[in-house]
Amino acid sequence: MDLRAQLLAASALASLLLPFSLTAQETPAARSDNAAPAQRGDAAAPRQRATGTAAPAAAEGELPIPPETTSVTHHEWTAGSRPVHYTATAGNILIKGEGQDAKPICSMFYTAYTEDGAAPKSRPITFLYNGGPGSATIWLHMGSVGPVRVITKGPKPGGAPPYEVVPNQYSLLDKTDLVFIDAPMTGYSRLVGKGKAADIAGVDPDIRAFNVFITRYLNLNQRWGSPKYLFGESYGTPRSAALVASLNNDGIAFNGVVLLSSVLNYFVNSPGYDLDTKRYIPSYAAIAWYYNKVLHNGTMKDFVQKAREFDRTEYATALDQGDMLPPAEFDAIAAKLAGFTGLSVDYIKEAKLRIEPTRFRKELLRGDAEILGRYDARFDGYDVDSAGENPGYDPSDTGISGPYVSAFHDYMQNELKYNPNTEYDLHAPGLNWDMHHRPSGSQQGGGGGGRGGQGPAAPDTVIDLSDAMRKNPELRVFSANGWYDLATPFFGTEHDLGQLMLPPSQLGNVQFGYYPAGHMVYLNVDALKDMHADLEKWYGK
Repeated sequence: MDLRAQLLAASALASLLLPFSLTAQETPAARSDNAAPAQRGDAAAPRQRATGTAAPAAAEGELPIPPETTSVTHHEWTAGSRPVHYTATAGNILIKGEGQDAKPICSMFYTAYTEDGAAPKSRPITFLYNGGPGSATIWLHMGSVGPVRVITKGPKPGGAPPYEVVPNQYSLLDKTDLVFIDAPMTGYSRLVGKGKAADIAGVDPDIRAFNVFITRYLNLNQRWGSPKYLFGESYGTPRSAALVASLNNDGIAFNGVVLLSSVLNYFVNSPGYDLDTKRYIPSYAAIAWYYNKVLHNGTMKDFVQKAREFDRTEYATALDQGDMLPPAEFDAIAAKLAGFTGLSVDYIKEAKLRIEPTRFRKELLRGDAEILGRYDARFDGYDVDSAGENPGYDPSDTGISGPYVSAFHDYMQNELKYNPNTEYDLHAPGLNWDMHHRPSGSQQGGGGGGRGGQGPAAPDTVIDLSDAMRKNPELRVFSANGWYDLATPFFGTEHDLGQLMLPPSQLGNVQFGYYPAGHMVYLNVDALKDMHADLEKWYGK
């Protein structure tokens, strides 16, 4: 789940300087490359091996630099459209700093699922990651399109163990190999050598780290000829937009990008602008419909479409006038906004027609003494009291952590036989994210076009994606959205992807999907089923 790791306040870097050793695991003993292969489906006989040269010894005062190693097991997936015999590889890849003589500064953990016997040139490969920034990829790995998924009770709290992990009938393993990557300093990924948080904790350093990882993975596994895809969730979407452009500039063309719950332009959050306010109204309408706080005439989709039209026209015009909006028009807009959001006219007037999502989460069900989830408004919960302005916690966050964390560790240790001597960090500790970004194609005379230079305040990676799509006209984008997501509202995504400035011949390269869920679409199994069906068709094109 992304945006889960918000821009955390800087804390002592010492918390990062933990002993790190990711060597071939002690139990069972690592086997040589010429050892007898494990039997199909025999997860108890992993094959562990070094994948690169021996790591250089750490100098005094530096963090340990582990070798690149893997734990390899073999399995069969029979829950989908066809049986798939596959290899699961859990391991790490070292990321070097910049410069010809640079040494490793980070070790990035990954779990890859690759079909046995498939020809690399025809078998697609997809690189997946969550966002944050600073979130591990446990959520996509254990809940979305991998070969297994954890059962949750959403939209109810996950409760206490035991939890169940089942074969995932909605996996994309029948269409593509899958490589789940933990961002630097998250999951089992660690700083090494002279690496410091500042080396990777920022928009552009993060893009570089993922670029290096993917390039090295392609080299180690001879996958240069494979069709290639990126799949990012939340902050993983601006990462994907900038990363696909970075890779393209390095001569590594990709076939497609999946954007799940997008936030591509952070400028809309800047104070003094109303874009942030406007992009939430259709989501409020969908959520108010879900909780029966508005009149039901027609379908929910029809109702949301009317909210879109109101948002683009009357509401946008009213906000543009600000204090100069005539009182009669102010009252009329407040009444219409109440009809779409389920909030009272008086409350909307007091908010001056601008409804922040945190306030909406507290206000919509105030009469029922309940609050709404941010990542998924289908999740509700109880605050200490009902008098506050903002909710005290996010029910959609606390309600799923237990099943995911427990199931992931059990799966990694008992099925994939991977048990490193280090903790799995859900969020990068002590992260202070640098939001500066120079988008691809924005340089003077850079030949990429775009909307010009970028200021220092926040990234707009729509420019990067636009640049990549013009330079690679066959690059396709699938945007997956949850109706009830209050972290990355779908109307904001529609606005961002409408600013790509593509030629008419490429407009069909951008496709949208909408699902009855929140930020993590896969928490609703019915929504996961629909998203899987859409992605199967999209990959098949």
